[in-house]
Amino acid sequence: MLFRLKKNTKILLFSVLFLCILLFLILDLIWGSVSIPVEKVFAILMGEEVKTSWNYIILNFRLPKAITAILVGAGLSVTGLLMQTLFRNPLAGPYVLGISSGASLGVALMVMASVILPGVFGLVYASLGSWALVVAAIVGASVIFFIVGMASIRISDSVSLLIIGIMFGSITGAVVSILQFFSTPEQLQSFIVWTFGSLSGVTWIEMRVMAPIVVAGIIMAVLLIKSLDALLLGENYARGVGISVNRIRIGVIICTALVAGTLTAFTGPVAFIGVAVPHIARSIFRTASHKVLLPAVILIGAVLMLCCDMISQLPGNQSTLPINSVTALFGGPVVIWVIIRSRNVKASFS
Repeated sequence: MLFRLKKNTKILLFSVLFLCILLFLILDLIWGSVSIPVEKVFAILMGEEVKTSWNYIILNFRLPKAITAILVGAGLSVTGLLMQTLFRNPLAGPYVLGISSGASLGVALMVMASVILPGVFGLVYASLGSWALVVAAIVGASVIFFIVGMASIRISDSVSLLIIGIMFGSITGAVVSILQFFSTPEQLQSFIVWTFGSLSGVTWIEMRVMAPIVVAGIIMAVLLIKSLDALLLGENYARGVGISVNRIRIGVIICTALVAGTLTAFTGPVAFIGVAVPHIARSIFRTASHKVLLPAVILIGAVLMLCCDMISQLPGNQSTLPINSVTALFGGPVVIWVIIRSRNVKASFS
């Protein structure tokens, strides 16, 4: 009977989270600088022609932005959970392997390297148009992913791999700093705006590329659930039950690189979500089982990103706060509260 009560409680929590996603999705479509009545929003979503400007705002701006928020929240939360399990480190996140730093380096080269090779980068930037930063970020993230992937084959220690990822992040950060030093104010501003993160820059055309990759990465994570539970008990235990630790490590790295690299390319680096949401999920569901945690972080991450997106909006004003600032201000206290409330955070990793 006790087990059934616990199971029913989890089902209730999942149901509440799913309903919260639907609620915040509608609120996110309503909330903004232009006030649109809720009944008109539903009418537009049902395909009715209400008002040309309102139709455009809902279908071409707010709806793709809300879907992007859901994908970012779910994707970064899943990869954060994978990284914390792989490295058995509560502070690990989707960017610890240097994927975000590689994407930032790619964007920095595209935006600011014209002072070094003005002809080459200027021609590439002009030919790619609006896809220039996306392609640059994907290339930069892919290079770092390839290097870290090669290192993961040769190195059997996860801690050493974590250190290598952090060092690559530091190296790419140093190169970006050098490029910033030599760049013009206009180039520097363009790069800094990208680092703020934005959910509103993804169009439906870009969504066709971003969404399938993120969904494929999440499905890959689902296929790793049993192996991740074994890995949580230690690499020696995982080997003892016949699981290839190297194969799990490579699978986790590929999944993280696909999801985090793609999301960073299209939305810029979004902080906090990947590190914090797994802790929130463990605190709410009081379990370390990935069978429960994986769907939990997907739902909680989506809810939190929708909340952050609404907070970033300034009603009556055309301005929007940087999403990174909102996630940090909103999520930092939550993480601190979760850690203080938990008697021993490491208990979730043992």
